[in-house]
Amino acid sequence: MTDPPDQAAKAARLLELHVPGTPLLLPNPWDAGSARLLAAAGFEALATTSSGFAATLGRLDGHVTRDEAIAHAGAIVDATGLPVSADLENCYAADPEGVAQTVELALRTGLAGCSIEDFGDDEIYDVAVAAERVAAAAEVAHGGPVHLVLTARAENHLHGRDDLADTIARLQAYSGAGADVLYAPGLRSIADIRTVLGAIDRPLNVLALADMPDVAELTAAGVARISTGGALAFAALGAVVEAARELREQGTYGYAERARAGSSAARAAFEDRG
Repeated sequence: MTDPPDQAAKAARLLELHVPGTPLLLPNPWDAGSARLLAAAGFEALATTSSGFAATLGRLDGHVTRDEAIAHAGAIVDATGLPVSADLENCYAADPEGVAQTVELALRTGLAGCSIEDFGDDEIYDVAVAAERVAAAAEVAHGGPVHLVLTARAENHLHGRDDLADTIARLQAYSGAGADVLYAPGLRSIADIRTVLGAIDRPLNVLALADMPDVAELTAAGVARISTGGALAFAALGAVVEAARELREQGTYGYAERARAGSSAARAAFEDRG
């Protein structure tokens, strides 16, 4: 467990790293080993991934309990000395009181930040309700000696609601409710991203997707954070599937070269952990 002064310093550092035009590259490990590998690769902060963690349990995203997510976040915190933000989905509650309880639990793990979504029970919350939930999270996140960095997410574009005006209105409401960072995963065009940037007064996180502008273009636009979501976890799973298919269907071991590279990286990252 991280002591409060150390946790406060990590939280302050996480917020400090959100610089428009010099974006924080925030990868999403799915277990302690991947967290250590990413720390060894030189990243300055980490974030959990709900979908990547669910996959380690043989489940789909959205099928992890609050207790499991909190314990997982604590394991990622303990894996490295880096600031960690937790993907807490909708904070595992529809009501503000439940949201506040989840953020209180998150604070106890030593996290530097956490996120809250405006989607739950198969629907996008009404914007007023969603803003109340963000306000409840912010009250806990910012109410003590640790200023937990709160990321508020507008989920429209992941659920077939490509209404940019509504997304902007939501992000503005969440800023007013106390969010430190704003996030609308699923935004893809640089024009839309620039429009959002021009309408908000908080750092913007962008989710890296295959058909997205590259880091250089997002940097030039003024994005403050770029995260990977579950992509790294599923890239790893994809490598497992490819290796298994080669072994089963071709009877060859071409995957061994990649395995040697992974083994070497793991030895370097894990050697001080016993």
